[in-house]
Amino acid sequence: MNIKDISFPNLHLYLSNVPDGINVFGFEIKLYAICVVLGMFAGGTLAAWIAKREGWSKEIIWDFFFYGVLFGVLGARIYYVIFSWDYYKNEPLQIFNIRQGGLAIYGGVIAAFITVFVYCRFKKLNGLRLLDTCVPGLILGQAFGRWGNFFNREVFGEYTNNNFAMRLPVNAVRARDISESISSHMQPGENFIQVHPTFLYESLWNVGVVILLVLLGKKRKFYGEIGLLYLIGYGVGRFWIEGIRTDTLFIPGTTLAVSQVLAAVMVVGSLIIDVIVRIMISKGKFKSIVFCPQNTTEN
Repeated sequence: MNIKDISFPNLHLYLSNVPDGINVFGFEIKLYAICVVLGMFAGGTLAAWIAKREGWSKEIIWDFFFYGVLFGVLGARIYYVIFSWDYYKNEPLQIFNIRQGGLAIYGGVIAAFITVFVYCRFKKLNGLRLLDTCVPGLILGQAFGRWGNFFNREVFGEYTNNNFAMRLPVNAVRARDISESISSHMQPGENFIQVHPTFLYESLWNVGVVILLVLLGKKRKFYGEIGLLYLIGYGVGRFWIEGIRTDTLFIPGTTLAVSQVLAAVMVVGSLIIDVIVRIMISKGKFKSIVFCPQNTTEN
């Protein structure tokens, strides 16, 4: 294979000369960045549409958009650097280089959730309602962003020969992402690896979660329920997919994948919270967060 080629042999799909960036007036723009930016605006547009559907001003979404994106990206980078510190402590200037990737989505999610509630406190809005409006757009943005990993030849899994098996030239990927299992399946003279396209799995999973959240949006029982369903839906998929990735970030001093631990905690915690709130609502409590579709002017 040539260094820019990517193939899916069991789908009989061979992509020649797949670029990782485009040149604009002599300046290279990474396709990773383009995918992330497209995801941001696609997510913002979906959130604005949901706000309008529910009788809320879409201007609220676009006003929040700048802060959500800024602190979301910052949180994603900080999270990645913290759990990759063994590398960055020797290459401190690389902390500021995100052109090759290095954004951990859970860091972005945590930062975005915090930003929602801080923003709503200042704007005197219902933070749980804004969260419910925004999370379908958030995970849609994640679905777009994963294609940036495709163009960067990163975020792939262990060796596989399933229908979606992907081949990448060895020289196009980071050496530290090639596991022993992948290496052991390379035949003499081969210059490619064959792996799970986990970026594709997660992108498709996220699209499914988006559809589910949009459909359930008007059937929620309380403000914050869609946010909980996001944590459950994304967490289940991420727990599975993280288990086959080769670039997993580990909790320092352990062999525990930090994203799997966090996904498990979020799924279990969100399920428990959902059940507790439903029980409390059935007992006549938490009236302030019960979703009332006829009340379209409430913050």
